[in-house]
Amino acid sequence: RGYLDNITAIGPRTVGSPENEVLAVNYLLEQIQAIERESTDAHRISVDIQRPTGSFSIDFLGGFTSYYANITNVIVKLEPRNGAEHAVLSNCHFDSVPNTPGASDDAVSCAVMLEILNTLSKSSEPLQHAVIFLFNGAEENILQASHGFITQHEWAKSIRAFINLEAAGVGGKELVFQTGPENPWLVQAYIAAAKHPFASVVAQEIFQSGIIPADTDFRIYRDFGNVPGIDLAFIENGYIYHTEYDTSDRILTDSIQRAGDNILGVLKYLATSDKLAKSFEYRHGNVVFFDVLGLFVLAYPARVGTIMNYITAAIAFLYLSKKVLQPKTRAIHNLKKFFTAFGVTLISWVCTLVTVLIVAVFISVIGRSLSWYTHFYVSVFLYGTAAAANLVLVHTLAKKFFLKNMNEQYLGDIFFDASLMIWSTALAVVTHMGLCSAFICTLWVAFPLLAKLMIHKEFSQKGATMKFVMMYMLGMFVPYLYMIYLSWTVFEMFTPIMGRSGSEILPDVVLAGFIVVITMILSSYFINFIYLVKSTKTTLITLTAVFVVTLILVCSGIFFPYSSDAANPKPKRVFLQHTSRRFHDVDGNVVKSDSGIWINGFDYNGISHITPHVPEINDTIRTACEEHAPFCGLPWILPVHFMFRLVKNWYLPAPEIFPRSPIHFKVLSKELMPWNSVRLSFEVSGPSHMSLYVRPHEGSALSTWSLGDGIPVASLGGDYFVFYSHGLQATPWHFWVELTAPEKHSDGIVSLAIAAHYFFGEDQKSPQLYALLERFPNWTFSSGWSCTYDLFVF
Repeated sequence: RGYLDNITAIGPRTVGSPENEVLAVNYLLEQIQAIERESTDAHRISVDIQRPTGSFSIDFLGGFTSYYANITNVIVKLEPRNGAEHAVLSNCHFDSVPNTPGASDDAVSCAVMLEILNTLSKSSEPLQHAVIFLFNGAEENILQASHGFITQHEWAKSIRAFINLEAAGVGGKELVFQTGPENPWLVQAYIAAAKHPFASVVAQEIFQSGIIPADTDFRIYRDFGNVPGIDLAFIENGYIYHTEYDTSDRILTDSIQRAGDNILGVLKYLATSDKLAKSFEYRHGNVVFFDVLGLFVLAYPARVGTIMNYITAAIAFLYLSKKVLQPKTRAIHNLKKFFTAFGVTLISWVCTLVTVLIVAVFISVIGRSLSWYTHFYVSVFLYGTAAAANLVLVHTLAKKFFLKNMNEQYLGDIFFDASLMIWSTALAVVTHMGLCSAFICTLWVAFPLLAKLMIHKEFSQKGATMKFVMMYMLGMFVPYLYMIYLSWTVFEMFTPIMGRSGSEILPDVVLAGFIVVITMILSSYFINFIYLVKSTKTTLITLTAVFVVTLILVCSGIFFPYSSDAANPKPKRVFLQHTSRRFHDVDGNVVKSDSGIWINGFDYNGISHITPHVPEINDTIRTACEEHAPFCGLPWILPVHFMFRLVKNWYLPAPEIFPRSPIHFKVLSKELMPWNSVRLSFEVSGPSHMSLYVRPHEGSALSTWSLGDGIPVASLGGDYFVFYSHGLQATPWHFWVELTAPEKHSDGIVSLAIAAHYFFGEDQKSPQLYALLERFPNWTFSSGWSCTYDLFVF
C-alpha cells in the first residue's frame, strides 16, 4: 500500500509529462535500488531504462497506426547468480490517462510487482529461470511501451511466457480474462499456484470478440512477440475507472493482498517450471476454464470439452427421440405435440425480446436512458419483470386457447422436453462453432436430464408433488447457481461500460437484451410449471404491477442516472477540448478558421442533463461536419468517431488559443516517384500527443508510407489515422507518404491534417476552459485540454 500511495501522490502521469517521465521513474528506481540492497546472494538484479522509438499498426478501434518516440520503460531482471537462459515477464504500466491519478489503472499493479520483487529477492532459494519485471510508461497511449520493449529490448528474446496486470475497474477480485493463445499449461500453472483463483473462458471470448471497447498489452506480446501469457484485470466498480475518483483509498488492502498472493504464486511456479524452457512444445489447442464461485478453477483441453459436449448432446437427442417416437402408434401425435411445445417456447422468447426492446427504445426516445446506471435494481424491476411477465403471459394464453383440454402432466412433461431440445441444439451448434463457452450449455443439458431421469417415476405416478418439486429444484441447483454467479459477474462488468460506450449505442437496449436472455435461460426449465399449476393470475398481476410502477417512476425522472456520492460516485463522463482550427487550400491560404470548446458526452444521454446547469451548451451549437476534411475536421485524439454521432457533440464558440509551445509543421520535399506516384516528406514538432489524419482525394490512393510496416491501414470510414506520442527530449518527427495520383488534380491529391493535444503543463487549460469546467455539476467527470487543428491540401 505504501508503494501505491506514493505512486498516486505524484498525480496524473500522462506520457511526456515530468510526472510520468521523471518523478514516477525516479520513484521506481529508488525503490528498486532499495530492494537490490536488501536482496540475498542467491539472486542477481539488473536494471535498465529503455527509451524506445517505433511504429506499428493495430486493428483496434477500427484500425490505425501508432508512432512513439523516446517513451520510457523501467525494466528489472531477477535471475540466479549464474544467469538464466529463459525468463517469465510480469508487466504493469505506471502511466495514467490525463486528469486521473490512475490508482487501479495501473499503479496498484506496479505496487504489487515491487512487493513481489522485494519478496522474491529476499528468498534464499534461487529461481530456475529469470523473472523480468517491466514497469512500462506508455500503455494508455494504446500499448506503445510494451511494443517498444518486446520488439527492441535484448531481454525480450529470452521471454517464454508473461503475466499482464491490468484494470477495467477499481479493486475487487482480479479476473483472468485472457490466456494463451493455446498453451493450456499456462492455465494449469495458474490453477496450481493461485491462492484465490478467479477465471473465466466466457470473459475471454467476450473480450476477444471486440464488443468491449478496450485492449491490453496482452495483444502486443501475443501478436508482436509471439509469446503466450495470462491477462488479469480488476473488474469491480468500473464506474470510476479512468476518472479522478480512481484513488488509492478506494482500493481495499484485501484486494492488494489477494492480487499479490495470486501473482507471486504464479510467477514462482513459472520461474521454477521445466515447461517454461520448452513452452513452444506445449502449444497445442485451447483450454476450457472457469472458476466455481471463486473457490477453485476447473480446466480441461478444449478437444476433451468438444467430445464431452457432443456425447452429452447425443445422449439428450437419444432420450428425446426415444421419448417422442415410442410407442410407435403414438409417434406422429407425440411429434406434433413436441414441435408445438417447441414452437410455443420459441414464440414466447421472440415475443418477450421484441416487447422488452420496444420498452427500452421508448425509454431511450423520451430521454430517460441510463436510469438504472446508479440504481442497478431499476433495470431488473423494469426489464426483468417485463420479460418474466411476457413469458408467463404467452404460455398462459397458449395453455388456455391453444392447448386446452390436454392433460396438465403431459403438457408439463413435453415442455420440459422442448427446453431440453433447445439446449441440446444450442450445445451442438456452439460446440461446432469452436467456442469454449459451450460448457454452459453442457450444464444446462446434463443436470436437467439427470434430474428428469431421477424423478420420472415419481412424476408419472403421483404428478407434481412436493417431493417432485424439491427433487427437481435440487437437480437444477448446479446450472442455476452457476448461471446466476456468471450473470452477476458479466452484469458487474458491462453496466459501467454503458456509461462510456459512446452516443451510438442505446444502453437500455443492450442491457434490456442482456436481461431478456438471462430471463429466458433461467426460466427455460420452469416454463413447464406454468402448465402444471392451476392459475398464473397472481404471478402475472404481481409482475405487471411491479413493471408498471417502475415504468411510471422511470418516466417521471425520479431515478437520476448519475451520482456524486463521495463513497460510491457514478459520474457522467464528458470530454472538452478548447480547439483552434485552421483550414488551408491547395495554395496554402487559410480559407477558414474558428475556435471553440468541442464537447463530447461519453454516453447516449449526450448533454441533456448538463444544459440546465450550463445553458449555453444546448442543441443550437451542435457540431457541423466539415465534409471535405478527414474525420469531419475534428481533433479526435483516437479514431473513436464511429462511437459518437455528430448530432451528439457540441462546439461552443470560444476565443482563439495561443499555446506557448505551438506545433511546427513543414514540408521537407515533394518527389515524383516511378509509376506516377508522389512522395511527400514532412517534419513535425510539437507537444507529447499529436494526431495525424490523411484523406487521399478521389482518384488518388495512399500506396505506402514510412510508418508501421509500410502498409497504410485505413480507419472506419476510409480515412487514415496516426496516433503520435513522445517522451522527453524527442527529436522532430519525420515521415513521408506516397500516393498514386491522376494526371489532372487541380484541387490536390491529398488532404492532411494535424492536431496537437496539450494534456499537461501551462498550455493544458485556457482560462475559458477552466471557467467552463468549474460550472459543471459535481456528478460529472469532465476531462479538459487544449488543442490546435490544421488542415493542409497538397
